[in-house]
Amino acid sequence: MNQDITNKPIVLSLNRVWQPIGHRTVRQALVALAGGSAGNPPALGLDIDYPRLPDGSWGFESPSQLRPVSWDEWLALPIRDFDLVVRAPGRTVRVPTVMVSTHYSRMPVHQPKPSREAIFSRDGGVCQYTGERVGKRGGNLDHVVPRHRGGRDSFENLVWSKREINTLKANRLPHEAGLRLMRRPQAPAALPVAATLREARHPDWRHFLAP
Repeated sequence: MNQDITNKPIVLSLNRVWQPIGHRTVRQALVALAGGSAGNPPALGLDIDYPRLPDGSWGFESPSQLRPVSWDEWLALPIRDFDLVVRAPGRTVRVPTVMVSTHYSRMPVHQPKPSREAIFSRDGGVCQYTGERVGKRGGNLDHVVPRHRGGRDSFENLVWSKREINTLKANRLPHEAGLRLMRRPQAPAALPVAATLREARHPDWRHFLAP
């Protein structure tokens, strides 16, 4: 098999009701499509067909067919000039780009982890002590309760702060430095995974991701 292709995370995973729930590498997708018992696979590959335009090109904007197929059917699909393929001894197989779960119908949620980017995004680049929009260059993370006093690396204890204010506060509590938070920091709400999938890692994904 082509190792470069099989390790690429270009396969969109849909739940049973065709909602995006994540992505897989080509290798992971092929294992899922070929797995399970006879007649009861964990996933089906989506055969996405496109119409031929009068000039001979393909109409990629509007699929003419979206057909879930079993592994045996997938192996027999024709290879089109735009398809990616994997080659095994004696066989060339079209690379799946979208797969549909046959059993899973739920929507998983994504809970962000505390990080510099996550805190910046939650606070909108605004210093939580002064209300001044300082952006990434003018601000930094601040532990409301300093680490050496038991403060944790959590959403509830991290805020975006102007660099000068962060230096002034040092290893003190806000009130000890004459500061007051604009609002109590909280963890952002968990989001459905579908809402976090924005980047189409393959053009076929565009038909399933929110604009």
